[in-house]
Amino acid sequence: MDSPNDTATAVMPYVTAAIDAYGTGVLARTRELAADTEMARGARILQRVFGRGDAASREVIGRVAGAKPDDETCRTALRLALAAELRADPLLRFEVAAMLPRTPA
Repeated sequence: MDSPNDTATAVMPYVTAAIDAYGTGVLARTRELAADTEMARGARILQRVFGRGDAASREVIGRVAGAKPDDETCRTALRLALAAELRADPLLRFEVAAMLPRTPA
């Protein structure tokens, strides 16, 4: 079983792609979510973890949206926020892990 930190790290490519594509409105996106793209998967994960977003989650998403792609400080803050949510709710961690594409063994 993956730890919350492992799961948070695994979802980062998807959630950052969604934030890069949709910006701070990522938690409100609904139309594109049926698509099987990296951005849609990331938006679904962010919405599952943060819901419509409290002030703290909107702030960290806003920092990532406004940052340069190589700004590791902002992306680390997002990964840590995701890990904290996943640590607080083990069922959520399993649900989010199930949203990731399966890799062949």
